[in-house]
Amino acid sequence: MSLRKIIFWAHLCTGLAAGIVIGLMALTGVLLTYELQISNWANSGYWQSPPASDSPRLPIASLLAAVKHDKSAPTNIAFQNDPAAPVAVSFGRGRTVYINPYTATVHGEGSPRVRAFFRGVTDLHRWLALSGEWRTTGRAITGACNLAFLFLVISGFYLWWPRRWSWNAIRSISLFQLRLRGKARDWNWHHVIGFWCWAPLLIIVASGVVISYPWAGNLIYRAVGETPPNSPTGARPQVSRTQEKRPDFSLTMNGADQGLLAAQQYSDNWRSVSLTLPQSAESPLVFTLDHGNGRQPQKRSQLSINRAGEVIRYEPFASQSLGRRLRALARFGHTGEAAGIMGQSIAGLASAGTVVLVWTGFALSWRRLVPTRRRSTAEPSNASQSLQPA
Repeated sequence: MSLRKIIFWAHLCTGLAAGIVIGLMALTGVLLTYELQISNWANSGYWQSPPASDSPRLPIASLLAAVKHDKSAPTNIAFQNDPAAPVAVSFGRGRTVYINPYTATVHGEGSPRVRAFFRGVTDLHRWLALSGEWRTTGRAITGACNLAFLFLVISGFYLWWPRRWSWNAIRSISLFQLRLRGKARDWNWHHVIGFWCWAPLLIIVASGVVISYPWAGNLIYRAVGETPPNSPTGARPQVSRTQEKRPDFSLTMNGADQGLLAAQQYSDNWRSVSLTLPQSAESPLVFTLDHGNGRQPQKRSQLSINRAGEVIRYEPFASQSLGRRLRALARFGHTGEAAGIMGQSIAGLASAGTVVLVWTGFALSWRRLVPTRRRSTAEPSNASQSLQPA
């Protein structure tokens, strides 16, 4: 058996084994394409003009006091460069509460319907919507299928590479031929969509592997000659936010308002400034300046400011090591958000194309593996002979 046939059968068997889960992840990926924009639109009711044009915002400690009855300890507070925008107080990665910066009125966590919809789709995308102890199993399945998808993307590139370059060969894998039917049509669609979606899918799937497996993330650092920052096992310690001792913000926020003003004045055209809440009154204040949509690491920088409002360290994205930059970009390269609305749209189209790839892949496999007594009369004989997979 030739190498091409070995790769073809490995491609086919891998697609059959992981195709359903891959299709499900692709479909949910389409639904999550514009999650950021839709969520912002759903929360636009929280934008309120200040009582007066020169009205100051309440101190940070006062805003945090508005959520003092919450069971969890807040970890981050973010301010938009818009006087009408609410303040966002985060509790870890999974929960954000919006507060009026002038009255400390707690609006809530955003539109409950939109939030519930995207949370359900995200759970389905990440761990097949399994809960409890089964969530680990679901995550393992989606991680393995994502790794299988990476093999399909790489092997697919090899398989559709023409043995002999000619216009007919290029046309058959790059242009839709609308007159084809049956097997020839499925073959054409499978190759054309694979041809145009290959590059974005390689980024989406490879970054998905990095997200799924710590060893893949560490591999990025090793590939550029750096030591991974994680522990040897790649596991990060999990801290329960509900069990943390709530700090006394009247003490730990000493100088925070002066630090916020210094951070806002440090750079122009920023869109948001967020503060990682310190656990002690002695530690410096760490602010993140964001000039992008909130999900573009290359447009972020960090400022460390002492309690007197003096900048003691400035760390732009470009100053980070190459491995750290690539690892940060991998997270939002998976969704395309690192490239803004255009990147999101391309990622969404590639995800939609993957749904068609799964469908046509199953159809081609069915016709190859399940014998039939007669050929479809709608399938042109010359096309079926010229478009046979290797």
